Amino acid sequence: MKLLRLLLLGLVLPGLVSGASSSPSVVGTPVALPGSERSLASGTPLENARRAQALLGPGIWSYVIRVENTAERSRYPATVYALVFEEAGLLWFYTDTDGTQSLTLHPDRLTEEKSDIGPLLREIEPGFGAFSILADPAGGTPSGWGGALLNGCFVESLAALGERMRRGERIERARLLNCYVDTPAGRRGHTVLTYETPHGLFLLDPARSPEPRPMPRGWADNPMALAGAALQGFRVARARWVPTALPLAAMALASLETSNEPEPGAAARLMR
Repeated sequence: MKLLRLLLLGLVLPGLVSGASSSPSVVGTPVALPGSERSLASGTPLENARRAQALLGPGIWSYVIRVENTAERSRYPATVYALVFEEAGLLWFYTDTDGTQSLTLHPDRLTEEKSDIGPLLREIEPGFGAFSILADPAGGTPSGWGGALLNGCFVESLAALGERMRRGERIERARLLNCYVDTPAGRRGHTVLTYETPHGLFLLDPARSPEPRPMPRGWADNPMALAGAALQGFRVARARWVPTALPLAAMALASLETSNEPEPGAAARLMR
């Protein structure tokens, strides 16, 4: 089963590596990311899991869990607080220990896996045993806590996409980009958001700034070029896309509005 999961990651969600782990399925934050002006938010593991849930918002299926870890040697503590969420037809697992990783083993069995995540958890850590789904806190969880979410680059990039769409930005295509650098401590991973609008291609790294940076349109399908722009000051070892699920209403609106726009250059031809 473990081999199947790694094969899935190699084909669909390849090479997701954390700053805190050598596992091929985790994305965290690289050491000393240059240009970042955000400090890490202070919080307990449970608070960070709840904050991650609040950042993603009610539009993304999710719940916070408590997991007992019986492994004698593990990168995880004896009691783990995590966020399980769905994105683009896959299940994901966030902890402040080492970031976000794929939880899915069988993409065609999403409903079945959502109903019983126990076997999925043990694929991440064989010591994971009893777990419980925690009720939402009374009054909700504030999403605007100061500072960056610990090892939360994947979650924050996904949340940034949702925020821009709520503002009405016409996003035609959006993908998360996992960028990797090799360090003396091992390979480190960092996630950013890339998206296209009628005005061009943009890269947004919430760890640096809430404002996107315009990128050359020709880089739209060049993950290494975009990763180099995202991790200035690092030598990028590899870069891989993670697809995102844009709401159907937003995609339909973008398609309708694009089809009603004149072909580029048409006005110039009519004026000749």
